This record gives sequence, C-alpha cells and structure tokens, in this order.
Amino acid sequence: MSALAGTGQLLRLALRRDRIILPLWVVLLALFPASVAGSFKALYPDPVELAKFAKSMIASPSITGFYGPIFAPNLGQLSAWRSGILVIIAALAVGLTVIRHTRNEEEQGRRELLGATVVGRPAQLAAALLLAFGASAVIGVLAALGLASAAPGVGAWAFGLEYAVLCAFFGAVAGLAAQLTQSARTARWIFGAVLGGSFLLRAAGDADGDENSVLSWISPIGFAQRIRPYAGERWWIGVVLIGVTVALGLWAYQLAGSRDIDAGLVAPRPGPPRAGRSLSSPLGLAWRLQRGGLIGWLIGFAVISGVLGSAATTASDALKDSPELAEMFQRLGGATALGDLFMVTLISITAIAAAGQGIQAAVRARTEETTGRLEPILATAVGRSRWNAGYVLFALAGPAVSMLVVGLVGGLSYGGSAGDVAGQLPRIVGAALVALPAIWLTVAIVLALFGFAPKLVGAGWVLLAAFLLLGQLGAVLRLSQWALDLSPFTHVPHLPGGALTWPPLIWLFVLSVALTVAGFAGFRRRDIG
Repeated sequence: MSALAGTGQLLRLALRRDRIILPLWVVLLALFPASVAGSFKALYPDPVELAKFAKSMIASPSITGFYGPIFAPNLGQLSAWRSGILVIIAALAVGLTVIRHTRNEEEQGRRELLGATVVGRPAQLAAALLLAFGASAVIGVLAALGLASAAPGVGAWAFGLEYAVLCAFFGAVAGLAAQLTQSARTARWIFGAVLGGSFLLRAAGDADGDENSVLSWISPIGFAQRIRPYAGERWWIGVVLIGVTVALGLWAYQLAGSRDIDAGLVAPRPGPPRAGRSLSSPLGLAWRLQRGGLIGWLIGFAVISGVLGSAATTASDALKDSPELAEMFQRLGGATALGDLFMVTLISITAIAAAGQGIQAAVRARTEETTGRLEPILATAVGRSRWNAGYVLFALAGPAVSMLVVGLVGGLSYGGSAGDVAGQLPRIVGAALVALPAIWLTVAIVLALFGFAPKLVGAGWVLLAAFLLLGQLGAVLRLSQWALDLSPFTHVPHLPGGALTWPPLIWLFVLSVALTVAGFAGFRRRDIG
C-alpha cells in the first residue's frame, strides 16, 4: 500500500467538512486589501497628501513596529503595508485548519478508525497540507486581483505572493507542530508561539526604523514583507520561502510516517501520582486546563495595548493633516478628540479579541465532552451544573480581566505619551470595561449553543468574524444601519470621548444573562456526547 493511499479521499472529506467555513474566511480575508486600497484612494486622491501621510506614519516607531516599514509612499505599497496584519490572521486560520484536520482528528480517535482502512500513515497530513496550500494560493490570487483593481501593477502579484507563501509557510509549521506533541492544544500553543514570536521579532526589528534589521530578516513575517510590493519587488524572497515551506512539509510528512499513531515525538510528562487540593473541585480543574491560555491572552493584550496606546498621540498628529481620514475614524468611533478616536479603535478591536478569548473558553467545555473526559467526572458526585459553572466562569470572567488589562496598560501608555497619566488612566479603563456587555452577549450565544445545540458551538467563531467585519469595515463600506445593528458591539458607547448611554448596555447585559441561564438549563437536560 502506498504511503499516500487515501489522500484524495481525505482531501475531499476535509473540503466537504469545511465547505462553508473555508470559503467564508478565505474570501473575506482575501478581499480586505482591496477595501483598504479603495479607502486610501478615496481619502488621498492627491499623491502629495498620500506621501505626507506615509511620512507621518514612518515617524512613529510604535506604528512602524506594529505594521512594519513603508518602503515607498505610493497607493499599492501603503495598502500592502496596512494589510500586513490581515496576512497574520490568514496565516493563523491556515495553521489552525491544519491542526484541526491532523492532531485534533488523532486526539479524538478518528485517525485510528481511518487507519484500519486503506489509508497510508502520512495521508491525513498530506491531505491537510494540500488543503492549506490550496487555500493559501486562492487567498494570494484573490488578494492580488483585488489590489490590482485599485492599484494596477506587478506589485499586486508580489503582494499576492507574500500573502500566499506566508500562509503556506505557517500551514507547514502547524503540520510540523502536530507531529511533535500528543495534544492538539499543545500543538496550537507551539504554532501560536512560532507565529507570535515571528511577529515580535519583526516588530522589534522594524521599530528602530532600520529596514535591514537582522531581527526583521530572521523573522518569517519580516522576511516575507521584504518582497516589497510596489517598491522594487524582490521575487527571490518568495522563491526562498516556497523552498523552506516545502522542506518543512516534507519533514512533517517524514515524521508522520515514522511515529506511532496517537503519539508525538515529545512524550508528555507524567503527572504526580496524586492530585493536589487545587484539583479537588471542578473549578480547580477548569483553572488547571485554562490557566495557560488565560496568561497567554493577558500577555498579548498587554503588549498590543502598550504599543498602540503609545502610538495614539502620533496617530492623532497625522490625522490633523487629513480631514478625510479623521472623518473616517469619526464614523468608526464617533468621539471628538483625535487621540480618543485612536483609543476607541484600539478598544473596539481588543473587545472583539476578548470575545474570541471567551468563545475559546466556552468551546473548551465542548472539547472535554467530545473527547470523553466529561463522562468519568459526571460519574462521581460532581453534578452537571457544578462542572459547567467553572467553564462559564472562565468564559465570562476571562474577557473581563483582559479588558481591565487593556484599560490599565493602554491608559498608562496613552497617558504617558500625552503627559497626563492621572487624567487618561481612569478614562481608558472605564472605556475598556464599557465594552463588556457586548463581549458577554457574544460569549453567551455560544454558551446557549452548548446547552441546546452543542454541534453548532463552532458557529461562534463565524459569528465573531461577522461582528469583526461589521465593526471594522461596515462604516467604511457605508452599510445600512440595520446591518450594523446586528453586531452587539455597534450598541456600545464610543468611549473615551463619546456620551455614556446606559439603556443599550443594560439590554446587552440582560440578554447575556438570559442566554447564559438558558444554556445552563439546556445542558442539564440534554444527552452527553
């Protein structure tokens, strides 16, 4: 039997399972650069104004560190520069897809079932990588076509190449991570550490304004950005990244064919013979399972808030020279002071991320159920409600702690750059906490799905993506108000700088409580499994 026997059938199975989610995020992420280019084109029809905007952005180490360097002050390069963050999100989606179709399948026992048929040992990894590479290619082509519609030129294809090779590279990294560990959760952490470390390396290298920083060149993200779309393209960088990606894929393929099924190259550490007192309750178990994720989220929020908070003053100076861009931010934020507008944007983005943190905690309860670890616990004196309460607590309290960190760190950095820490800190903390009702409602929808329709829990991620797009692109694309109102984040007062209105917050909170209680009741009555 060939090692690749069954690869085609497994690829068709993966396409069948992802027939809704995959096209959705591929198309939406690929179309974003075109919308960015269209916005820049409308806001800066004059090249002189465009160059002035680019100069003001380059002057800020924080903005350069976050988005990367601007290699040329033209429309295409600025659009590629601004879309750099979306490339990272696309790479994250590709990597998680690979882990879901490999290590996650193995962890849940389906890989062993397939292994009893005519399926080669590394066939599942090969199918997942083919799916990831195909999705990466489609993202690259669509991104290039979209960007070319607003900024024609060969640079659009260079940007498409950057988009595609970076996604494919991190897809191969995820495939390799899936071979190293026995747990899908640990594989995601390894993959996330590589992706996050690459971003931090590039940010540290670019922050000092040196385009040839060693830190940026050794970062895969920084290396891919040196393809320089619309700024003297370096095609050889794309060729090198393709070669490295193929090498990583072949390495993962070799490992998948040589290791035991349901085992990783790194053996898990045996635990202590007896559990400590901290694990004697469902809440203690939930804390043990979720503390690593919580700490990771808090570190990420602190870094992003610190960087963007310190950049707010510089960004507000840039907006003063562009009434059109200030108007666009006002449609997004509705506040008055330009520095406050930037902070409103920061808080709105981090609020979406905090909702993702809550969804991740809620989905973890479903994972414990599907992997069979819930039933032995319920066979003891632990009741369903008591077990579920721990996960609900983490799903709702985790985002609250994260938004508090966003407010504290963002307020300190924003107040420090403006020379008014005492005045800005309480304003930013309050603005961050005001977003909690919308976050809780988003998480409560997933908790309700867990109680009544557990197979649809994954739809929470689709819902979150829709809220993100409505919040970040809805105003720019001038969507109707009824469409914007579908997102709970639309109803959150735009603070700091806006007016605090309590009725929408109260309604969001009441709906959150109702859905959470309903989810509790549904979980008590439904079948397990």
